[in-house]
Amino acid sequence: MTNTTHFGYQTVSEDEKVHKVAEVFHSVAAKYDVMNDLMSGGLHRLWKAFTIAQAGVRPGFKVLDIAGGTGDLSKAFARQAGPSGEVWLTDINESMLRVGRDRLLNKGLPVPILLCDAEKLPFPSNYFDRVSVAFGLRNMTHKDAALAEMQRVLKPGGKLLVLEFSKVHEALKKPYDLYSFSVLPWLGQRIAKDSDSYRYLAESIRMHPDQETLKSMLQAAGLERVEYFNLTAGVAALHTGVKL
Repeated sequence: MTNTTHFGYQTVSEDEKVHKVAEVFHSVAAKYDVMNDLMSGGLHRLWKAFTIAQAGVRPGFKVLDIAGGTGDLSKAFARQAGPSGEVWLTDINESMLRVGRDRLLNKGLPVPILLCDAEKLPFPSNYFDRVSVAFGLRNMTHKDAALAEMQRVLKPGGKLLVLEFSKVHEALKKPYDLYSFSVLPWLGQRIAKDSDSYRYLAESIRMHPDQETLKSMLQAAGLERVEYFNLTAGVAALHTGVKL
């Protein structure tokens, strides 16, 4: 029997989800950064800046950026790790990875780029000082398997950072829902010529584990000192954990 999972509000086979998520990001890759600025009013840049600050990357660090897409985190990490460091930009989606590669090359940052699945990371255990995933975990079929892999490749003392959309404060729920299910698909159609992908975005956020549930998942993956920071009243949250 084929295992099923969620693609937004739809129940689909696991294989079908992989293909559907790939279609979403192939479709939006060219307009991904523009849409992020429009959708969040530029707030995603502040959320990422906070994540970068919490990462505390230093010269010589080895850093893995999972589902790194267009390379915002990798760009900052590469500058901080310097020539003695090692920063990998990875993603399961080739279209997104190409955009990220080109952006980094244009900034004079030729970091290694790898097309790979976060649930089966092709790296040795205990290798990275930092592992990050920003707005990518929600799209993964087996989040527990992906988190276990992230924990595996971290060095003892290394830190995992998971930036993701989360559960918004109850007082903002109604206006946030109105914005998510009306404005986002409209913007997607106007800018990226794709309303369906942005409707999926809104649905996938609602299906993603809330802050406390995700905290428990990081702990179950073997991470210690797990904590989270609500950003913009819980529109996004940064979870961190350390491998001891």
